[in-house]
Amino acid sequence: MDKTNVFNLDGRRFAMVSSTASRVDPDAPTRFAYTEADGVIWGSYEGDTVVHGRFVGVRDGADVELSYVHLTTRGTAPVAGRSSNRIELLPDGRMRLVEEFRFDGDDTPQVSVCEEIV
Repeated sequence: MDKTNVFNLDGRRFAMVSSTASRVDPDAPTRFAYTEADGVIWGSYEGDTVVHGRFVGVRDGADVELSYVHLTTRGTAPVAGRSSNRIELLPDGRMRLVEEFRFDGDDTPQVSVCEEIV
């Protein structure tokens, strides 16, 4: 089995289920839309604490490296950062993304988990 295709994120959507950086509203979680072509990843996100966000990066097998920027619902200046993500396959066939990230200007490590929406 070609693991590269198994982990392809093109056209997949995810919802955040947990984050150490903020409380996740289970009724209106941040949602992510992914596009992928030849290992290049890009997309957008919005939800409970984010008005609008964009990301871009690369995937190698189950590992994804991203840079992101977003506006929060607090209306402050844009927030940017970098993340390392690990794709996990759930028993029901969906994907889970486990993301370790840091905001620019803050060395505090954070972790979030998102699960695929089908």
